[in-house]
Amino acid sequence: MTDAAGLAYVCPSGGTVYADKGYCGRDAIETLVANGCHDATIKRDKDRWISRMRSPYERAFSKTPNRMRYLGLEKAQFQVGAFAIAHNLKRLVAFGVDPIPIA
Repeated sequence: MTDAAGLAYVCPSGGTVYADKGYCGRDAIETLVANGCHDATIKRDKDRWISRMRSPYERAFSKTPNRMRYLGLEKAQFQVGAFAIAHNLKRLVAFGVDPIPIA
């Protein structure tokens, strides 16, 4: 299943959807219109403003592992959740925020 085909399952009801050229197809656009979303897909290289909006999210998702270490839905959810917690703690430390403030 392509990302554009999966959009029907995760598309919000209203708002703006920032996406890449893979979501410019007819099915994806029909899904956006049906849910009342504004289409902000990157249609050409000149859409630099939209690219800057997507940049922080693309960086975070590019670090996710492509393979799962564990078998089973619960174990896979644990792996993804632990990865997200570790990623956010690293970002807090990089910003100079103490992740566990001592009162």
